[in-house]
Amino acid sequence: MLYGILAATSALLLAAVLAALLRLPALRLGIVDRRSRRPVPLSGGVAVVAATCLVAVVGDWREVTPLGPDVGRLLVAGGAVALLGFVADVRRVKARFLVGGTAVAAACVVPYQETGVPAGLLAAGWIVFVTLGFKSLDHADGLAGTVGVVTAFGAGACAVAEVMDGLAVLLSVLAAALTGFLMHNWHPARVGLGACGALFTGFVPASAAVTTRAGQELGSGAGVLFALTAVVAADVALVVLARRLSGRPLLRAAPDHLAHRLRRLGLTAQGVIVLLGLGAFGGVLVGVLVHLGWIAGTGVLWVGGGALIVVLGLLRLKPQQPQRVASPQVTSQLRVRNG
Repeated sequence: MLYGILAATSALLLAAVLAALLRLPALRLGIVDRRSRRPVPLSGGVAVVAATCLVAVVGDWREVTPLGPDVGRLLVAGGAVALLGFVADVRRVKARFLVGGTAVAAACVVPYQETGVPAGLLAAGWIVFVTLGFKSLDHADGLAGTVGVVTAFGAGACAVAEVMDGLAVLLSVLAAALTGFLMHNWHPARVGLGACGALFTGFVPASAAVTTRAGQELGSGAGVLFALTAVVAADVALVVLARRLSGRPLLRAAPDHLAHRLRRLGLTAQGVIVLLGLGAFGGVLVGVLVHLGWIAGTGVLWVGGGALIVVLGLLRLKPQQPQRVASPQVTSQLRVRNG
């Protein structure tokens, strides 16, 4: 218990310091968020991954909290996914490479002996979905980090219930590292998470949740996994439906995510993050209680129903259209008319 607190504190401070120190090199190397109107360096993802891995490995090396072969394999796979995301931050990478690399990493961490091959393949697909969903969720300051903290704590609570101490420590360290990163990422963000940090933030809790639910009933297990990541699932569902209905390409960036639509309802940037963070907490709380057996598995239906109502309600909002810049001829004509 004492080491867990010390490890979490170390990860928080280390991630905060690294995010600040790596900010200037990221700016000079041009590793910035290409979607942002202002240059936001993507040093936060590297800081989160480095702090999490370093603290976890030191704890295992000192034999204070041995990770074990399964958790060690998960950490290596998460690091590989983060490296793939870093490449995507530095240069453009096609989506199929991100999907393929994440799928290979997910297939390496699923405990097939406990899940069986069919259920294990479904679990690997779910890990890929959540991992890429977190990358998609990284469209607003503080959003992916906040949801990541809540999800990691939820998966960690499930690990504690299954007496998986190494896994619980890893998740608490990740949550602490994300908290340190959020010191620089709260609106207006000074650093960004990037694909490196977003993929890592999604992959580790998703893989950990699959591990904690391995060998248990498939239906309730799927419900718990969904509840732990309800905000991610709702955001992906909203974007897919909106772009399909409007005939737009799925992979073309547009302001049609949860945060974008909530902003159009009048919420502030900070208010959106708080609201979605509370939504993530509600889903995680239900998932953990179902995992512990304190409430019936049907409680997950309330989470699914709430997510569906939010998606259908926000889907009615028309996406914001980009403002067109008038040509010099049109501008001069308008000046004559107004003059």
